[in-house]
Amino acid sequence: MKISTLAEQIKLGKRRALAKGITLIESEQEKHQESAQQLIAELQDERDTMRIGVSGVPGVGKSTFIEAFGNVLIDAGLRVAVLAVDPSSPTTGGSILGDKTRMETLANREEAFVRPSPTSGTLGGVTKRTRETIVLCEAAGYDIVLIETVGVGQSEYEVASMVDCFMVLMLPGGGDSLQGIKRGILEITDVLVINKADGKQESMAQRAGAEYKKAFHLLKPKYEGIEVPVQLTSSLTGKGIEKTWKTIQDFIDTLKERGLFLKNRKGQRQQWFKRIAEERWLNLLWKNPGVEKELPSLAKRISNQEITPDQAANELLKHVKRED
Repeated sequence: MKISTLAEQIKLGKRRALAKGITLIESEQEKHQESAQQLIAELQDERDTMRIGVSGVPGVGKSTFIEAFGNVLIDAGLRVAVLAVDPSSPTTGGSILGDKTRMETLANREEAFVRPSPTSGTLGGVTKRTRETIVLCEAAGYDIVLIETVGVGQSEYEVASMVDCFMVLMLPGGGDSLQGIKRGILEITDVLVINKADGKQESMAQRAGAEYKKAFHLLKPKYEGIEVPVQLTSSLTGKGIEKTWKTIQDFIDTLKERGLFLKNRKGQRQQWFKRIAEERWLNLLWKNPGVEKELPSLAKRISNQEITPDQAANELLKHVKRED
């Protein structure tokens, strides 16, 4: 199929074409990369969409929350794309890709598109081609793109550089939760949601909410004059889900009123460029004939402790400079 034809079908909202386009841009084969770049170029026009990142500690119920949240959005007349990132095996590169089965109700709705993708070893809680996938989903007419990250950790911050609202889900554990989460993740949070606030855990969630509000007052705000809202939700009962959506809308409206929304989008494109440039330079480095020739010898010297990894890296760079 011609790339122009594929692009037109994606613009018409054809789900099969969208899935085919995402498969193309996720391909590691060089022969597919040129076609993928052409496809992105034809579909990259900015649209009035909203990109929301959803991160959270293990066991917080991200997939269950996203399913409940996505159904609320669809009931409000919106089309929703979910990019669910599954961790890959570091040895085989394989991934379970079970998010589509965990979001069965949402995945079966005509207005939703759920796409699980492996991280393929990429840090940041997202895949190597998440930004490109967002472009395709928006071109296909989806109003909201939800990006579910692998989890919360030191390497989970990249998603915040590609979304309009970064939402973090926490368990109703109060002080224990505060102890277990990195300060850095709070500093980039736009909306904090305490999930599973139902039954016996509801009072715990309320206490945790109060503690998080105090914690945010001690941190330097991400946006001057914009407080981080703390919401209590239950993905099982649906309590607080609609209120959370209203909170996100208010947050986005505030960003737009202050001129920050478009400023952030422009910054995202610059970050996208930087990431691609770094990837291309790394590929050139490892494919450099001189590097390929020297690599086995350097690896052996590192193993024998004749040279440090830092010194070996400098040797490689010197060899590349000599090649230039």
